Amino acid sequence: MLERGCEPVELSIVMPCLNEAETVRICVEKGVRFLRENGVVGEVIVADNGSTDGSQELALGAGARVVDVKDRGYGNALREGMRSARGRYLAMGDADDSYDFLGLGPFLERLRAGDDLVMGNRFRGGIRPRAMPPLHRYLGNPVLTGIGRLFFRSPVGDFHCGLRALSREAFDRLELRTGGMEFASEMVVKATLLGMRISEVPTVLSPDGRSRPPHLRSWRDGWRHLRFLLLYSPRWLFLYPGLSLLAVGGGVGVWLLPGPRQLGGVTLDVHTLLYAALAVIMGLQTVMFAVFTKAYGSARGLLPLDPMFERWRGRLSLELGLACGVVLFLFGLGEAAWAVMSWRRVEFGPLEPTRTLRLVIPSLVLMTTGLQVVFGSFFLSVLGLDTGGGRRGGRGE
Repeated sequence: MLERGCEPVELSIVMPCLNEAETVRICVEKGVRFLRENGVVGEVIVADNGSTDGSQELALGAGARVVDVKDRGYGNALREGMRSARGRYLAMGDADDSYDFLGLGPFLERLRAGDDLVMGNRFRGGIRPRAMPPLHRYLGNPVLTGIGRLFFRSPVGDFHCGLRALSREAFDRLELRTGGMEFASEMVVKATLLGMRISEVPTVLSPDGRSRPPHLRSWRDGWRHLRFLLLYSPRWLFLYPGLSLLAVGGGVGVWLLPGPRQLGGVTLDVHTLLYAALAVIMGLQTVMFAVFTKAYGSARGLLPLDPMFERWRGRLSLELGLACGVVLFLFGLGEAAWAVMSWRRVEFGPLEPTRTLRLVIPSLVLMTTGLQVVFGSFFLSVLGLDTGGGRRGGRGE
């Protein structure tokens, strides 16, 4: 730790640690050296996650302040370490000597210039031989970063770089919650959605100094990152798939309603019409899941407030939803009555299936979607009863 008198701490360097006896000392020493050589009033914090190899004593001896974190997990360790930090700016990096804490100068410069979050970028700075497995370098990181950039229009080119820095104000606004490796994605996604100033610094990744395997598990932690990106984007998880189902199902259904159609050498008839109807029903339900998720996430502070969504939602009252749902249901009921009348004309005897199903299938779709809209409107109104829970500004996802 490097503090001078009563001067406020400018930079806190936070390192998560779980049995890093081989490398934690050199990492802390580099952090302390950076602060001393650059005249920065700061501290080095090791957020220990239950080490049993003496990492805590080694960190203390090297000049760090050790914070014990009971809840296991990369995110839990970093979050608690940052909460206990006293600096105006917070830098984070792994305690395995894969990142050089002597290179924090550009990060601090960007923070002083007013950036909220400064990300390291290993693909711009350089990845040394054997520092990153090929699976992570050529598949995991590029794919997950690409998904994050697509889903959230984020400017970050390396979502999972372990060396990054942010202001204390930004950390407080982010309200980070995840406890595992997906903490890295959560920080970038929330900063993007909240419209924070984000910049990148080229960062070199070196082979870590441990003799044991890393804590990271490629497929398990990769899935946790992907799951977070999906759950945090109702638009990509629900809305776009639902609209696609509605468009394809509705288009095919309208095309087949007049009669059988030839497509190449194949005849499409009521069987295809039935699957098109199913696509419409599933599509509407999926779109409604998107609306429910967005409403709940905004009300509970899990998703930033989206002004456009709120304006759209404000125009849709419960009564309007009920009216639309009832109209759809009545149209379906009327078509069902028409089908019954057609059956009556043959004295309730055998019917020609392909003709009758062209009445029955649309009737079922209209009645089903009508009920979906009615009950969905009630459910959305129930979600709207909870107007507390940390609603925040942001440009939404």
